[in-house]
Amino acid sequence: MAESKAVSKRKATSGKKTKQVKTKITKKDVKDTEVATTAVAEDDAAEKVLTDRRKRLAERARVRSTETPTIVEPQEVEAVKITDVSGVVYDKDVYEEMVSMYDATIQDIKEGEIVKGKVLGVTNDDVIIDVGFKSEGIVPINEFPTPLNMAVGDEVEVFLEQIEDQNGQLMLSKSKADFMRVWDQIREVHDSGSTIEGKIARRIKGGLVVDIMGVDAFLPGSQVSLRQVPDFDALINDPIEVKIIKLNKNRRNIVVSRRVVLEEEREKLRATLLEEIAVGQTRSGIVKNITDFGVFIDMGGVDGLLHITDMSWGRIRHPSEMVNLGEKIDVKILDYDENSHRISLGLKQLTPYPWENIEEKYPIGKKVTGAVVSLTDYGAFVELEKGIEGLIHISEMSWTQHIKHPSKIMSVGDQVDAIVLSVDKDNEKISLGIKQMEPDPWITIEDKYPPGEIFEGKVRNLTAFGAFVELEEGIDGLVHISDMSWTRRVQHPSEVMRKGDDLKVVVLKIDHENRRISLGYKQLSADPWPELENKFVVGSEHLGAITKVFDRGVVVDLGGGVEGFVPTSQLAGRDLTDPTGVFVEGEEIPMTVLEFDASQHKIVLSTVGYFKKRDKSEFDEFLAKHPADGSRAAAPTTESAPEADDAEDSAGKEVAAAEVTESPEAEGGDAAVAEESGEATDDTVAVAEEGGAATDATDAEESGDTTDEETKE
Repeated sequence: MAESKAVSKRKATSGKKTKQVKTKITKKDVKDTEVATTAVAEDDAAEKVLTDRRKRLAERARVRSTETPTIVEPQEVEAVKITDVSGVVYDKDVYEEMVSMYDATIQDIKEGEIVKGKVLGVTNDDVIIDVGFKSEGIVPINEFPTPLNMAVGDEVEVFLEQIEDQNGQLMLSKSKADFMRVWDQIREVHDSGSTIEGKIARRIKGGLVVDIMGVDAFLPGSQVSLRQVPDFDALINDPIEVKIIKLNKNRRNIVVSRRVVLEEEREKLRATLLEEIAVGQTRSGIVKNITDFGVFIDMGGVDGLLHITDMSWGRIRHPSEMVNLGEKIDVKILDYDENSHRISLGLKQLTPYPWENIEEKYPIGKKVTGAVVSLTDYGAFVELEKGIEGLIHISEMSWTQHIKHPSKIMSVGDQVDAIVLSVDKDNEKISLGIKQMEPDPWITIEDKYPPGEIFEGKVRNLTAFGAFVELEEGIDGLVHISDMSWTRRVQHPSEVMRKGDDLKVVVLKIDHENRRISLGYKQLSADPWPELENKFVVGSEHLGAITKVFDRGVVVDLGGGVEGFVPTSQLAGRDLTDPTGVFVEGEEIPMTVLEFDASQHKIVLSTVGYFKKRDKSEFDEFLAKHPADGSRAAAPTTESAPEADDAEDSAGKEVAAAEVTESPEAEGGDAAVAEESGEATDDTVAVAEEGGAATDATDAEESGDTTDEETKE
């Protein structure tokens, strides 16, 4: 009873303790327990199978040892199945012998090592290699530098990357084997900083692949040369010296540079060149860069400038006409600055100076032949020989034609004959002429156009001082404005003639030196002034219409093309100082003749003199109509001046012409001013002819339709 109570008490205590210790069991613990239980069960099953097998083998061995061996005749069988020999049991010696024989056919190879193999086959894409393992390896054919030389039976070294891949084959690499074999040598070259020879294998994106000791290295495009290489393909298979600038064994990455080697060589050459260079030396260089103003030449570490003016004795438009980029040429050292290391080079200095003894080669008057190389506004340049050019000025192209630009008669590339006019060796200039190839028509011009004879020509141009009349092609004469009318004071040639009119003229004078012909138009008729003297005697009264109003007086039309001049002092009272605004064109006024000079073609009139013979009331009435302050009582009717229909210019042009002629300071003494002033003589008119033509040359140029000949006139 007491014992049962004790047991019950222990159970109660045990149960109580169990309740106090609580263990949390998770799903992971359950799973691990199940895995462990399964593993133990599998081990027990395997052990049991193994024990049963051993028992069966031991039993069979015991039975065979007790049985008498039976000789069985051999029989021929077609095939042996594995089930037929599954029950055969080999003794220990036979088993070990068979295992050793099998081990002899299989090499002891490990991953990550270089092994030797034998080529079993070569396809278009792969090379099959036996390395003595239970399976062969396949290597891509592009990993072999010379795949065409591969043959069955050749021994090669390959790198074992993996014993079996997912297909159960060996993973071999020829490129990795080559890399591992020469890695130590490549690293030694890299660490020492020395150069190594390689061969450019192929071109890839960004640069070239260089074969170094059988290993591919990358040569970036920027490291190929000191300058940009236009064609990388041209370098393939070329041997080069390179430096290893970057290594990565894990990635089998080798980066090399040829530029570093070239820079080191250039620095050596630069130091040597700077020690040896001297002005006057002839050295070789490579064209590095071509610009509009010259060429930069690499002299071997130092660049020199070959200016365009030192490239040829002749004319060139651009340096590219003589040299090409990358071309090797010989140049001469013209100047060297030791501080800045600037070198000035010359190419033309290597050839003889063509202007030496130029006077003997091209004497004045010699006929020469050359090609037109350039055209300008003022002439054409002709190349007589390499480095020798002559200029044909536009004035030396024709005796008679008015050539405005050389392109009118010649083009670049034309062969022309010319005469040497002058030679200037110091300035390297030769003046040529082509008009000298023909006789000068001005030598015999006087025989063809003798003074005093009448000829017909065409009005070619009108200027403020006269009209140019073309007598024949290239031969012009000037009709001065003072030689257009005996009686009228012509302000502009357009009042008498128009451009393009056929006109008869009289030859007045020929100037051989200046190549000018003076013509006259009024000389076609007789001088009417001797007859007018009887009509316009001093004191006679006349009525005339005002044609021009100036500050010094007015010009009046007396009829029949005859004009007279009324000074301001003879127009009205003494208070009148400027008739402008007081008298108007077309107004008729009475006058009396104060002075008549037939030799000077001058008639001076007076309104005051006319009213002296009249009642004072008439003069007062006249003054009332023409007050000195310009406030007119009534404007008279304006009538057109005689022969105004021939005028081509506007009123503005006439006023401008009047302002020119009324100025007493005009150079050359205009004949019209002389008429107005009442002081003109025959000599004054002659001066107006000559001086007017010369001083008004600027006006002719401004008219925009003149030639050099006209400007001279």
